[in-house]
Amino acid sequence: MSFGSISAESHETLAVAMNRLGGKSNTGEGGEDPARFHPLENGDSKRSAIKQIASGRFGVTIEYLTNADELQIKISQGAKPGEGGELPGKKVDKNIARIRYSTPGVGLISPPPHHDIYSIEDLAQLIHDLKNANRAARISVKLVSEVGVGVIASGVAKAHADHILIAGDTGGTGASPLTSIKHAGLPWELGIAETHQVLVLNDLRSRVVLQTDGGLKTGRDVVIAALLGAEEFGFATAPLITLGCIMMRKCHLNTCPVGIATQDPELRAKFTGKPEHVVNYLFMVAEEARRIMAKLGFRTIDEMIGRTDCLKTEEAIRHWKMDGLDLTPILQPANKPHADVDVRCTRAQDHGLDKSLDMTVLLEAAMPALENGTKVTIESPIININRTVGTILSNEVAKRYGQAGLPDGTIHIKLTGSAGQSLGAFLSHGITIELDGDANDYVGKGLSGGRVVVYPPKQSSFVAEDNILVGNVCLYGATGGEAFLRGRAAERFAVRNSGARTVVEGVGDHGCEYMTGGRVVVLGTTGRNFAAGMSGGIAYVWDKKGDFNLNCNLATVELESIEGDEEQAEVKELIQLHYDHTGSAMAKQALEDWGTFVAQCVKVMPRDYKRVLQEMKAQTAASAS
Repeated sequence: MSFGSISAESHETLAVAMNRLGGKSNTGEGGEDPARFHPLENGDSKRSAIKQIASGRFGVTIEYLTNADELQIKISQGAKPGEGGELPGKKVDKNIARIRYSTPGVGLISPPPHHDIYSIEDLAQLIHDLKNANRAARISVKLVSEVGVGVIASGVAKAHADHILIAGDTGGTGASPLTSIKHAGLPWELGIAETHQVLVLNDLRSRVVLQTDGGLKTGRDVVIAALLGAEEFGFATAPLITLGCIMMRKCHLNTCPVGIATQDPELRAKFTGKPEHVVNYLFMVAEEARRIMAKLGFRTIDEMIGRTDCLKTEEAIRHWKMDGLDLTPILQPANKPHADVDVRCTRAQDHGLDKSLDMTVLLEAAMPALENGTKVTIESPIININRTVGTILSNEVAKRYGQAGLPDGTIHIKLTGSAGQSLGAFLSHGITIELDGDANDYVGKGLSGGRVVVYPPKQSSFVAEDNILVGNVCLYGATGGEAFLRGRAAERFAVRNSGARTVVEGVGDHGCEYMTGGRVVVLGTTGRNFAAGMSGGIAYVWDKKGDFNLNCNLATVELESIEGDEEQAEVKELIQLHYDHTGSAMAKQALEDWGTFVAQCVKVMPRDYKRVLQEMKAQTAASAS
């Protein structure tokens, strides 16, 4: 449950309770206030140990990733599998907008898919990216209970996840659509049993920790989950009820009368929950589980895992609706391919970080900058097996200097060659990556204040603006920083951009989709469906042919012209920087014939964003007078 869907008070109370217990609370997909990363004076902590990375990537910065014990990739949600989410504009106050890198009063959409995951290999890449961003954190993948989830979980284990969560249909937010709450998903029992059995059958169970959630309420539920194969257990709805939730089902209306699922200050004042309430409840769950374990003869949870022989169906609760229902498949013991197969997690995944360019070259060379702030320049060749370059270095910067990072230009990395995936992912402020060559997918993913410059080799004979220089899904979820790309980008450029400024010389389909902040200048043509779901930030497209409107999705945006000297100066500054960093012929042409560029440039302006900016301008004028 994200901060945004529920109030700060309830979110922080859950975190304090779980930290007291030695458990883990989850941020949900709404980010977390950096003020919570530090312990309180009384020794408590409001820090959520699990930081979630969902399709919206709200507030996912390098500092956010660094301050985690576990990083959870939410593929789907038990209460609404396969659907995205939406936070209405009336729930997006200044604090939530600050944490999510968006605009107050503008609604936020979580896309149904992760735009950087279209195969199990893509998931493996995101797992690798996150492990680079925080080597100490466990990488978790959240799946929904469904028929066939065991095969999916096998792929996730092979993708080097450390932890797999199987979410049942009963739990989840009351803000889900009613049809999803009533009809979507399957019980956690089916999912966890299938997952455990398939992982054991493929000798993968020893690599991952299995967790389940979705309606767990009692110690009996915990024991059944363990006997079916789970090692960890998640609770959400029940702890909220201990904090005062009365199941009004108004979570999406901002009118929760007990101050939990609302951002209304008057209603939040009615919140009466305390960490002690959650602690007491979970102690009672643990005590009930202990008593059942004693009856069964188990001393530890580990001894119970996968012991389905201790489960049986109860004849006393048979019902005519159960005729034809055979529970044998979920109650049969997991089939071991050979005797040495473990039925619980006994070994760590090998993420291969020691072979990365950061570990072999960059960290040691950048140590003067990390320790003393001394400016350093690092030069290195790069080939396409060098993935996620700059991310481990950014993690070290964030550990020492937080989100502010180092002063601009402190670390300059000059690379030559063809970069692998995720060049400059989650790059910290103060680090510049300059690539003389080209790059694969995910350049600048989650950019966190750094600068990425890519241009083709000086000796190349092709025309840069006519050729694809970087791959798909560049700047996905970027929260700050700059990217200057001399050449075209492939599909889904700047999806969910929240704050990065960038200049590119053409994009493929679905550019600036779901964008909520930042500035994008396109000195060339675009593919179809540009600006779909865009609710913030501004894009500028050099429309020489005058047909850009045919490729733009006008559902949430308006097409305008550049207005005023101030806006012209902002765009000109970006194009000048692009020219300075890359020597772009397109940038040079625009700067030399500025009047023609301004006349041909189309400004893509989200309607809600425009409305909020006008309201803020009016408020400022009123307060000044």
